Amino acid sequence: MPATDRPRARASIIILVRPEDITTALVEPDRLTQFWLASSSAALAVGAKVHWTFMVPGAEVETTATRLIPGREISWKWSDGITVDVDLEEVDGGTAVTVVASGFEGSESEIVEHALDATEGFAFVLAALKTMLESGKPSTIVRDKARLIELRG
Repeated sequence: MPATDRPRARASIIILVRPEDITTALVEPDRLTQFWLASSSAALAVGAKVHWTFMVPGAEVETTATRLIPGREISWKWSDGITVDVDLEEVDGGTAVTVVASGFEGSESEIVEHALDATEGFAFVLAALKTMLESGKPSTIVRDKARLIELRG
């Protein structure tokens, strides 16, 4: 299957905050660990490798930001070859956030499965981000999903 025809993961939502607040939440370790990650070795910066540890035990990745335009766009590549693009667009008193992940490898059925899993995962991440930014309180959405993955693992 040509890379251009491969399935991609896509999730989007409106979050009722400024785009710059979303950029900060997706770049800064102290914010990332409030809704998505167990740990981050540093803030994302273009070209710098950052180690991310997810809440699912054993899930870790090296992350390298490839594009960072505060309030507009964040892109990174994971050490497993996955590329993630986050688009931020001001809309109706908030920000439309769209995440697209691509570059999944494997057989055709494995690529589809990876894209479906990533779509589900990013939907949970965006829901947790929305909850944190709009209420000021962290959510357990991602932590609870990680726990379920571990239990069923």
